[in-house]
Amino acid sequence: YRSDSAFILKLPSVKPGGSAQIAERLHRLHEEIAGIAARHGREPSSVRLIAVSKTRSIDEVAAALGEGQIDFGENTMQDALSKIPEFESTEASWHFIGHLQSNKTNKLAGRFDWIHSIDSFKLLQRLQHSLEVVDAAPLQCLLQVNLSGEESKSGLAPAQVPALMEQVQQAGLDRIALRGLMTIGVADDESGTAKVFAECRELGERIRQDAGLTGFDQLSMGMSGDYALAIAEGATMIRLGTAIFGARDYGRDAL
Repeated sequence: YRSDSAFILKLPSVKPGGSAQIAERLHRLHEEIAGIAARHGREPSSVRLIAVSKTRSIDEVAAALGEGQIDFGENTMQDALSKIPEFESTEASWHFIGHLQSNKTNKLAGRFDWIHSIDSFKLLQRLQHSLEVVDAAPLQCLLQVNLSGEESKSGLAPAQVPALMEQVQQAGLDRIALRGLMTIGVADDESGTAKVFAECRELGERIRQDAGLTGFDQLSMGMSGDYALAIAEGATMIRLGTAIFGARDYGRDAL
């Protein structure tokens, strides 16, 4: 894996917001993804790029959308709802990737296509109800799994996943489409991150076989610093922010 890490984008830091810089980053990033996928016998199209647009401006999102970027990831509902209405007439697809409080499921329903951070049956029940109220299409859901065991990370322990799957199947939540797993690597630990990503892939494969869910085939893992490792281990979604938009301006209000 170490050799792949050398292919992670090393672009000069530029002021966020420039459409030309965003276009250049996206172009080079797609080339990087294609190269990494090819070295591991994968099709580039099997890796979906999620542009993490948290704290980014409407102009920055519009610049990425103009370059063909469709999928955008948001971490907080307040920040997301300041942007999503601006893009209702576009092809933008919105992914909620942060921790969602169960009392905010009504704000997510009908606005997001995906949620990557399911960590309880209670949250799924609340989402089911909120989706029914607005008569929304089924929400594509990923279970967040904490495979590093770090207390600072949210997510289910691996041993909790089968029981949650069984609860969902017995409850008949028809507005919930369980599609796979999400996880986060270990900061500044390449070997630890590779291990986490491999374990996530293996867990997803076991669940798909045991539950008989052919559509349970998504793995959201990998961010700007470790996406090469994630692609090597089978990620179908990578969540990149600074690799697309540049360094964040922390002088902005972080919602």
